[in-house]
Amino acid sequence: MREHKDCVKKVVEGGGGIGYASRMDSRFARGLFLALCFLPLPCRAGVVVEDDLGNRVRLERPVQRIVSLAPNITEILYAAGAGEKLVGAVEYSDYPAAARRILRVGSSQAFDVEKIAALHPDIVFAWKSGNPAGLLDQLETLGIRVVLVEPPDLPGIAKDIRMAGEIAGTDAIAEQSASAFLARYRELKEKYSGRRKVKIFYEIWNDPLMTVSQHQFIGEAMHLCGAIDVFGNLPSLVSTVSVEAVLAAGPEAIVASGMGNVRPSWLDEWKKWDGFSASRHLYFVPADLINRAGPRLLDGVEMLCGEVEAVRKGG
Repeated sequence: MREHKDCVKKVVEGGGGIGYASRMDSRFARGLFLALCFLPLPCRAGVVVEDDLGNRVRLERPVQRIVSLAPNITEILYAAGAGEKLVGAVEYSDYPAAARRILRVGSSQAFDVEKIAALHPDIVFAWKSGNPAGLLDQLETLGIRVVLVEPPDLPGIAKDIRMAGEIAGTDAIAEQSASAFLARYRELKEKYSGRRKVKIFYEIWNDPLMTVSQHQFIGEAMHLCGAIDVFGNLPSLVSTVSVEAVLAAGPEAIVASGMGNVRPSWLDEWKKWDGFSASRHLYFVPADLINRAGPRLLDGVEMLCGEVEAVRKGG
């Protein structure tokens, strides 16, 4: 209330001085005073962000205790400078090295709600399409705030880094990381966008034979590198195809990621097809660099672009 009185005094004095105020109609002066008394005082703004599903998140102050429910989200949080505030994470949250020391709360598909609640997190970062909706509902039923992360494209990763920084109060670090990510993205796009298109079959698994469409991050990566996904128009993000369909599509190269960070032996099975030109161009990108929608995805994109360029040069 004292701050309001001081504010009123300044307003009245600014309107013509104390003498002028004394000549004001007393009823009007009292009304003015009361009106000004109940104006909201300027104060430190809270945190207001919008997650990837359009949900508005309001916080009184930056959070101190965070749980991550996906490995790519863990990487985003570290890039945003919020790694030290992580008190729980799911399996395979292994990058950077410090993430391996965080308490595990289960897997992305089967996290332990009670274990998470016992950590008393201020907020949980969740993966909309990867975490079970029922378990996320249980967290919210317990009063645990959930932020949904689902970047729609590569620039969306930078947006999520910034969002994580705002929530954690590490805005400056997050801004640096996000800006660097976008600068590198634009550099790759400018470097490869005008080059000859190369037809690629992207194999994510061999049994059954599976690929991705252009609507998935790998599809976007291929487009960025100036490659054409021979199955890019398939309606599903991930589809099963036949060997005959691959041969008929006539790709110039085959790129695989598999499930780990070691080149899968099944990639060499294409060499048995005589006359299949793509069998001379068999490449690999580590799964963690191309399957995770996080900051390191551009490492995978750059590797993929180099492989596409090798095809152009006949390497």
